[in-house]
Amino acid sequence: MAQHTIPERKDVPVEDTWNLELLYKTEKQWEDDIERIRKESSKSESFRGTIGKSKENLLSAVRYITEVEKIAERVGQYAFLRHAADGSDNTNQRLKSIVTTVLTQFSASVSFIEPEILAIDTDTIESWLKGSEFDDYRIMLSKMLRAKDHVLSSEMEHLMALQSEVGSKAQETFSALTNVDFDFKTVKTADGEIPLSQSTFGLLMQNRDQNVRKEAYDKFYTVFESHKHTLASLYETSVKQDIFRAKIRKYDDARSMFLFPDNVPATVYDSLITSVNEALPSLHRYYEVRREQLGLDTLNHYDVYAPMIDSVKVSHTYEDAVDLIEKALAPLGEEYVGVLKKGLTEDRWVDRYENKGKRSGAFSSGIYSGVPYIMMNYHEDVLRDVFTLAHEGGHSMHSYYSARNNPFPSYDYTIFEAEVASTFNEQLLARYLLDNSDDREMKRFILSKQLEDTVATLFRQTMFAEYEHRIHTLGEQGEPLTIELMRSEYRKLLDRYFGPDVALTQMSDLEGLRIPHFYRAYYVYKYATGISAAIALSQKVLNGAQKEREDYLRFLSSGGSKYPIDSLKDAGVDMSSPEPVREALKTFDSLLDAFTSLS
Repeated sequence: MAQHTIPERKDVPVEDTWNLELLYKTEKQWEDDIERIRKESSKSESFRGTIGKSKENLLSAVRYITEVEKIAERVGQYAFLRHAADGSDNTNQRLKSIVTTVLTQFSASVSFIEPEILAIDTDTIESWLKGSEFDDYRIMLSKMLRAKDHVLSSEMEHLMALQSEVGSKAQETFSALTNVDFDFKTVKTADGEIPLSQSTFGLLMQNRDQNVRKEAYDKFYTVFESHKHTLASLYETSVKQDIFRAKIRKYDDARSMFLFPDNVPATVYDSLITSVNEALPSLHRYYEVRREQLGLDTLNHYDVYAPMIDSVKVSHTYEDAVDLIEKALAPLGEEYVGVLKKGLTEDRWVDRYENKGKRSGAFSSGIYSGVPYIMMNYHEDVLRDVFTLAHEGGHSMHSYYSARNNPFPSYDYTIFEAEVASTFNEQLLARYLLDNSDDREMKRFILSKQLEDTVATLFRQTMFAEYEHRIHTLGEQGEPLTIELMRSEYRKLLDRYFGPDVALTQMSDLEGLRIPHFYRAYYVYKYATGISAAIALSQKVLNGAQKEREDYLRFLSSGGSKYPIDSLKDAGVDMSSPEPVREALKTFDSLLDAFTSLS
């Protein structure tokens, strides 16, 4: 489906969209569940002051909240996916607003339950949890007990729950501004005028014509330049919200708060940054190789994503991409591959192509009582989109296995683990492509793609992680988070990571204002740790036997039953050590050597 114009949502063929009828056949059914949550919220008061009196009361309370949360997850998923598909549609905006309000009210109505549970004597509750009736809830309650020092009084938790709706507005406003309101105009290409958007920007940065890249870059960042104060204010609001929550919940700082749920030591974050910084000479070498391959006197910021290999052109229809992924993931077994292929095709897990008002990028969103949906903005002539489909398929299969092997209260895995499952699939796809090509130029093309992916996932995400930690730290130290400070801090990182031979423009540091993941603080480092763990595990599966595959599938099935460091250690990789990151950086060097040896 080659696209030079972006269609309205109503004009997209049904078979190219995800099947939300698997969630609700009609909007009326969704509204009925919304009303059910409202009614259930009013029942919460019957538990107040009773939970700690007996294990039966505790069990009743956790059963109640679990059942309502299942419904809440489903109504939230439906509204979220509708809005992601077309954020400009008034009905979708209304659904999202309703569900946000209702779920905030429910959260507020049950906010006393956790403090009451934590008020129970520790020895008492631990003795209760030994009973088989708590089998489905034991992990959830044990994790809750671990967070006891950071849970507030019932009154304070109620206020925090009410405040959460306001606290998410910076992210929502950023998304509406950049995905819906911004008009980036069009860019002239050899194939005609292409509308410039958050989605097509990445495509245009890979255009082989430097003039196209420069025009897209300049137009794109000119829009960000004209809104820089608004964007800086939105990010400042988000950071201050993080700092506020950390203080209220008695964490040492915002990073500690965000690392705590995964039980990830700060040393993992710090050693990632240290290891990547030590390897920056390899990254600078890569940019020099890129400059030579592109035949440029100077490598500009808008040149760093252009394909290094001109002589190989690839194009995959969506169906071609699914077939390729099926073959590449064969080492994971018939069940894994069969379920994924069916989901990507006939079961319509995927919303395939861009339309007006649709969110940029891609994601997978799975829930306990529904299929794991995938949003794409697929382009046939961008190989990265085949990798993206494999990536999101990894997330979806992680959700599929987790939901089918764990009770609802402990099925949901962490983002730290999620990025392993997705990047693992990309590693298998790259290996398959490399092993099944006899053409020298194709091999160079595939190697260049692996290098680009490692730069994007390991080096770039670590740079982003450095930036957001720096901004949060400055905010915690009382520094005013002005647009000038944000740009200055981001510019320092651009200079260090790209090195002295990449030419940056005056607007290059505006990139720090356009990263959506910054509104989910301390998230991006998980991409970097994820690719490091994925490289290690994929090599185990590809070079191993049935045991290695079964170890990996058990990891996917573990859901939220363990902390991520422990579940990955069981699968065969120790992320508490810096070694997986260092090995991934060595792999990058090896790929670069292999690429240059074929030049």
